[in-house]
This record gives sequence, structure tokens and C-alpha cells, in this order.
Amino acid sequence: MEKIDRKILRLLADDGRMSYTDLGKATGLSTSAVHQRVKRLEERGLITGYGASIDHAQAGRPLTAFISITPFDPAAPDDYPDRLADVEEIESCWSVAGDESYILKVRVATPADLEALLARVRTMANVSTRTTIVLSTAYENRPIG
Repeated sequence: MEKIDRKILRLLADDGRMSYTDLGKATGLSTSAVHQRVKRLEERGLITGYGASIDHAQAGRPLTAFISITPFDPAAPDDYPDRLADVEEIESCWSVAGDESYILKVRVATPADLEALLARVRTMANVSTRTTIVLSTAYENRPIG
């Protein structure tokens, strides 16, 4: 990937609503050249979408936690993402190597809500869980360098 494309990706990751004119000023390219590059980055799948950065505390879910799940039966079908897909508190679901099968990033309002969520996850997926509560976040979703 070209250096200029990396810069465009960094700029858009920081501000997905940045105009082509502003991208052009920041990269030294014309507006039309930036537009073409962004379109190519989208077509190649490097840009998969645009979204808003949310203040989860203000949205009523200040508590972030990571839940590692391990199946009780290793021979059971690996359909945990499907089983948990409708749980709105789960922000991300990663398949991982190691002792656990998946790690879930969740956001809830209170410790009691987390406790209730853990019970639901255990029941829905028939798994054991290990939970890590986030105390603070130094940085998150950093753009590529």
C-alpha cells in the first residue's frame, strides 16, 4: 500500500466525515485525486464502512468488560457467535487461540447488569466464562500507522 493511501486511511479513521477537499489539503492531492483514491480503497475492501465514535458512558453503558468463553464440551459445534448474535450488549466477538474459544467485548450500565449478562451468556452458549472488567481506556481503535 502506498504511503499516501496509508495517510488517507489514518485521516479517515480519525474523522470519517472529512471532506475530499480537506483530505486533499492534508495529503497534497487534488479533490478529484483523493476521491478516486478513497473509492479504490473502498473497492479493495480497505475501507469497510464509516461510523460514529460513541461515548458509551453518556449512552448509558459506562462499564466495559471482556468475557472469555470456553465450551463445556469441546466436541460441541462451534456456533457460539450465532448463539450470541442477538445479545445487544456484546460489541465484538473474536475467535482466539489458547484456553478460551472466544473473547467478547461487552458494554453494560452496572455491575449487576454484567452479572445478569454473564448468566445469559453461560445459559445461551453452554460455556464457562472468565471476565475482565476495564478500569480505564488509554486508547482504542487506533488508526493504522
